[in-house]
Amino acid sequence: MNKYLRRDRVLAYIRENQHVTVAQICDILSVSEATARRILNELSAATEIERVRGGAIAIQSGVPERDTQLHAHAQEHEKQQIGKAAAELVQDGDTVFLGSGTTVLEVAYHLRERRNLTVMTNSVPIIELLKDKPNIMLFGLGGILWHREQSFIGHITEQALSQLHADKVITGIRAISTEKGLSNRDPMCTPTERAILAIGDQVIIVADHTKCNTVDMAFVAPLSAIHTLITDAAAPADFVATLRSQGITVIQAA
Repeated sequence: MNKYLRRDRVLAYIRENQHVTVAQICDILSVSEATARRILNELSAATEIERVRGGAIAIQSGVPERDTQLHAHAQEHEKQQIGKAAAELVQDGDTVFLGSGTTVLEVAYHLRERRNLTVMTNSVPIIELLKDKPNIMLFGLGGILWHREQSFIGHITEQALSQLHADKVITGIRAISTEKGLSNRDPMCTPTERAILAIGDQVIIVADHTKCNTVDMAFVAPLSAIHTLITDAAAPADFVATLRSQGITVIQAA
C-alpha cells in the first residue's frame, strides 16, 4: 500500500471514529510506530486532523470550528508545558478527575507512570491514553458523546459525577475573565462542566494565555469556583495580579 492510500485509510478511520491512537494505526496498516506518527504528522500539517498525544482527533466540519482547532494546535508548546506543570501538583495515591480537551490530555500524558493513582474522566482520548496502565485505577464516565471535545456530557454523566469525590479536579476552560469568571462556547455542556467543578477538594484550571481575559457565550462558574490556574508566561500581567489578589494561585509554566 503506497503512502497516499495509507493516509487516506487513516483519515477515513479518524472521520468515522472521531479519534485514533498510534497503536491502532500500527494494527490497521501493519506499520511501525514511527511510520504511524509520520502519517499523523502529514495529515496534521495538511489540517485534515488535530494531532494529540498518542494519536489524533477529527476536525469537525464548519469554518468556526476549524479555526478553533487550528488555533489550538498553534499553542501546542504552551499546552505541553502547562500539562507538565499541572501533573507536578498530583501526588502518588491521589484521586484525580481529568476533564476534556487537549491541554488536559497533556496532563494525563505526564501522569502515566504515577503509582497508586485513581483517575476519573469523561474524556475518550484520556481513557485511550491510560487504559493500559496497571498502576492507574481508571474510571470512565459515560453519557452523550460530545464530538468536538471527544468527551461525555449530559444527565447520565452528571448523575455519575454527583456520586463522586476527587482530591483534585484538573480541567480546561474556553475563557476566563476577572469580571465574568469562567465561560464556554456551548451551553449544552455547561451543566456537566459545573458538575465537574463541584466534586474536587482542589479545582485546577489549565488554560493557555489565549483563554485569559476573554469571555465566551455560556457562563460556567465564578472565579471563586477555582483554587489554581496554570497558564503560560504570556498571560497578561494585570490578569494574573487580579487573580492572585483574590486568593487564586497562578502558576505560569515556562
